[in-house]
Amino acid sequence: MSHMMQPQIILLKEGTDTSQGKAQLISNINACQAVADTIRSTLGPRGMDKLMYDGRSVTISNDGATIMKYLDIVHPAAKTLADISLSQDPAGGDGTTSVVLLASEIV
Repeated sequence: MSHMMQPQIILLKEGTDTSQGKAQLISNINACQAVADTIRSTLGPRGMDKLMYDGRSVTISNDGATIMKYLDIVHPAAKTLADISLSQDPAGGDGTTSVVLLASEIV
């Protein structure tokens, strides 16, 4: 029984970037590194606080999950790190910063 190869149809929103290859890998790594660098200094007993302004109010925190909530991340790979952090918070209640840093190092 012969199966004919059907052409793949991929629907993307207008303006969607469809880059592939080495350039996309480098973009993913850089985006994850930027997110990790943002919260790296909050880790540990000598962790520093971050000041976040959302246009209405000011929040000062060194909690990784709180910081990740305030970040407006567009890049898909970096957004995955934020999602990891937000899913860790209800599951364990702690370790959000460590999870993001560990995942970014794996990338």
